[in-house]
Amino acid sequence: MADLTTGMTTVGLWGPRSRDILAGATSDDVSNEGFRFGTCRTIEIGTQRVLASRISYVGDLGWELYVPMEQGLKLWDTLWEAGGPHGLVACGIGVYGTTGRLEKSYRAHGNELETEYNVVEAGMAAPRVKEEDFTGKAAHLRHREEDPAAILCTLTVDDHRSKSGEKRYMLGREPILKRDGKRIVDRRGRGSYVTSAGAGPSVGKHILMAYLTPEEAVIGNQLLVGYMGERYPVTVAVAGATPLFDPENARIRA
Repeated sequence: MADLTTGMTTVGLWGPRSRDILAGATSDDVSNEGFRFGTCRTIEIGTQRVLASRISYVGDLGWELYVPMEQGLKLWDTLWEAGGPHGLVACGIGVYGTTGRLEKSYRAHGNELETEYNVVEAGMAAPRVKEEDFTGKAAHLRHREEDPAAILCTLTVDDHRSKSGEKRYMLGREPILKRDGKRIVDRRGRGSYVTSAGAGPSVGKHILMAYLTPEEAVIGNQLLVGYMGERYPVTVAVAGATPLFDPENARIRA
């Protein structure tokens, strides 16, 4: 095995016009029929051979494009020129790691995916378990048979106004409380808190993700989030992995 971390770089090209931009930079077939979602192959972009993976972490049509590190700037320039007529803009980790991710209810390591919760509680259990053995299989099978002690949910903030009239926007790790202000604690003694927080511009809401007990993980349930010494009303928008934005995942598969 060889560690290629410093040898490769990645450019993400996403958005409703990403196919038009990519088609303007390559002679390869990047149509939906010619390059299906979830597939990966080498294409030519300008004069470069690029490993293209049609996958998305931001909830819209697009590709991850891989080239050797020293070719990254040239790839960027080629795409930038092709994207000019289509309104291409440069976006960073704020979209990839926060806004786009939260609108799609995508889980992230170090946030939702912590060792104190299992993949069933995170809503990431696959429909089937492979026959081959793997580390943790017995525990995973046991988790699948048990009723989950917590369910990962997506919540939206109903009112950001503080007592002083300022608008406050949660950042993460704040406690989620019942409407009467009492803590939410599951049967394993884990208290509910915001695992991720950020703006959802496509849905017009500030989005929070949090593990809730099954009793509280009900769509429409009204709860509170504690922030800067005050409590703000929130509503459970999704219980489970269904995204707020494009719940049918039609955009990334178009």
